[in-house]
Amino acid sequence: MVPAAFPTSLPLCVCLLLASGLVQADRLLVVPMDGSHWFDMQMVVEKLIHRGHEVVVVIPEVSWRMEKSLNCTVKTYSVSHTMEDLDRAFNYFAYTQWKTPEQSIRSFMTGSARGFFELMFSHCRDLFNDKKLVEYLKKRAFDAVFLDPFDVCGLIVAKYFSLPSVIFARYSFCYYLEEGAQCPSLPSYVPRLFSKYTDTMTFKERLWNHYMYIEDYIFCPYFYKTAVEIASEVLQTPVTMTDLFNPVSIWLLRTDFVLEFPRPVMPNMVFVGGMNCLQGKPLSKHTFPWHRHQSMGVKAPAPALHVQKIMQQYWVRNTSSILPMVTWHISHWGHLEACVMVRITYNNTDVCVLVLCWPSVTPPNTCGCSLVSMCLRIQLPFLLFLKYSIPPPLLPSSSLHSSSSF
Repeated sequence: MVPAAFPTSLPLCVCLLLASGLVQADRLLVVPMDGSHWFDMQMVVEKLIHRGHEVVVVIPEVSWRMEKSLNCTVKTYSVSHTMEDLDRAFNYFAYTQWKTPEQSIRSFMTGSARGFFELMFSHCRDLFNDKKLVEYLKKRAFDAVFLDPFDVCGLIVAKYFSLPSVIFARYSFCYYLEEGAQCPSLPSYVPRLFSKYTDTMTFKERLWNHYMYIEDYIFCPYFYKTAVEIASEVLQTPVTMTDLFNPVSIWLLRTDFVLEFPRPVMPNMVFVGGMNCLQGKPLSKHTFPWHRHQSMGVKAPAPALHVQKIMQQYWVRNTSSILPMVTWHISHWGHLEACVMVRITYNNTDVCVLVLCWPSVTPPNTCGCSLVSMCLRIQLPFLLFLKYSIPPPLLPSSSLHSSSSF
């Protein structure tokens, strides 16, 4: 039986081998979100470009991190606000989070976050007001849209051009991830955002978790009201957020099993935590003594401005033998200023990075995400300190680097 089947399958194999040379790279439209979200997405976009895919990135003219330096086609569109407006909205949002950390999705969506996200939502109206850009995108006949869902614009673009969409995100506000993927999300086992619960909850915690589910259904439409209005205006038909999330083809979730809990998933939900990690360089031998020291670390919570004093005390205590040869500097403020990255330099060469975080303000899966991504991009070893204690006080406005705070 086997010899008889072989000649039949031979022509098919030959055709497949001949057709392999005719395969062409896909055309991908990228609609990213500004800030630290672009860190991770940029690394994936660069890899897609390296593999020969034709990539077009659409970004606003006013942005913090998104630049035209990518080795691909970058299209920009004018926006109705300035960089000062963007900084002001985010700074107000960040400082409000410091004063009164959000304890529920309701307080988050009805507070300072609403104004900042409405500014981000307005980008999409500006994009579709650029008729030349819209016509250009229509003529390119893309195969898919690679997007970040937080500013909703990528979802609107995918629906407008009737293209398959691939979401690249850590999570999604409200219940749209579960509804969009048609994934079960039982309140008894799946904790909600801001709940601080795990998948193992007491009866009282399950009741509160169910209450937070109800909050989502009440306040999420209010939070996304501006985005829905823009989507309805662009698509010229009434839509809801569920209508935008339902057609999503693939969810690429940037999560890690260490920070997650068991929960139901669907086949189109792919966990890609660590996919953008680069191979780190080995530590210098001069760093081994303090790297192995049991008493290593920052022992007391302190303001970010006092990190210099703490690090000086640490180096004197643990690295006195090489102190004259070691220098360091703070090079980045983290998400909501709850993190500080310190780059350790030896003989004018970066050898290690210290990332200090206060997850009592922002959770570990959020706090320091942009800093860790930066460490991976520059291919340096890094040590992460999580300080579960009193957060550092507010920094004066002069100490805030607005262009690198989100």
